[in-house]
Amino acid sequence: MTQRIVPNIWCDGDAEEAGVFYASVFERASSRVVARYPQDGLLEFQRPLAGQPLTVEVSIDGFRITLINAGPEFAPNPALSFLVSVDPRRFGDADAARAWINRTWTALGEDGLVVMDIGEYMFSGLYGWVEDRYGVSWQLKLMDRDAEPAPLITPMLVFGGPVRNRSEEAIALYGELLPPSGITRQVQYPVTEPPHVTEPIVYSEFLLAGQRFAAFDSPVDRDFTFTPGLSLQIDCDGQEEIDRIWAALSAVPAAEQCGWLVDRFGVSWQVVPADLGELMQRPNAYEHLMGMKKIVIADL
Repeated sequence: MTQRIVPNIWCDGDAEEAGVFYASVFERASSRVVARYPQDGLLEFQRPLAGQPLTVEVSIDGFRITLINAGPEFAPNPALSFLVSVDPRRFGDADAARAWINRTWTALGEDGLVVMDIGEYMFSGLYGWVEDRYGVSWQLKLMDRDAEPAPLITPMLVFGGPVRNRSEEAIALYGELLPPSGITRQVQYPVTEPPHVTEPIVYSEFLLAGQRFAAFDSPVDRDFTFTPGLSLQIDCDGQEEIDRIWAALSAVPAAEQCGWLVDRFGVSWQVVPADLGELMQRPNAYEHLMGMKKIVIADL
């Protein structure tokens, strides 16, 4: 199935370096520069990036992530992270899977931060949450041997702070816009780590455009929420689909720029034509894009 929703990570001038790093950490992974900034037509703050990489595509076990080479304006945070589901059947036995998790955890955590220590939890025999040197969060989880097969990489959204307890509302909205969709699994976990609270964590796995996502409502106060530092790009089939999705999602007019929007939950999306790379080959396309809010294909 074509991956229509592609996570985009905002990088502070180091997208190419970050791509090489991720390709070295994961097996069956690669990184390549897809587009470069033009020499002309740049906004003033972008001019130092003329000719430099603009987007870098990272593929991890077939899952695509785009790194955006830009400035310090935004940064990713744990509100949107990547769940790495490690199936022991893939490695032959649980010991080999555990060894892979520990190696990958160590590599990702070098010069990074630990969000949750790696160890045994009630929901997994081995789990850990780490923020890497580029601010991107990864949750590594050993799957049960009899669990349903899952992709290695799954984007996970954490609904906390002002959008706490709104994950099901968000999943329903996104599902209406991006079929095939729907919640495939939902469970509640008691909070066993400090700070202890009585309200459980509601965790959901769901499909959007046939792709697997996860989300949970955080029962504890968080000092972060969603940010353009990690956004979700939707590849659309023409202007009609762009218009439909844009009208349903955009909730912050001031955030509308170059196909970017922020929805009612604070999640950032990029609503773009699937053939944007080809369209950007048109004369002055980059300059035209910089002047748009919603992308109008005919005006590129």
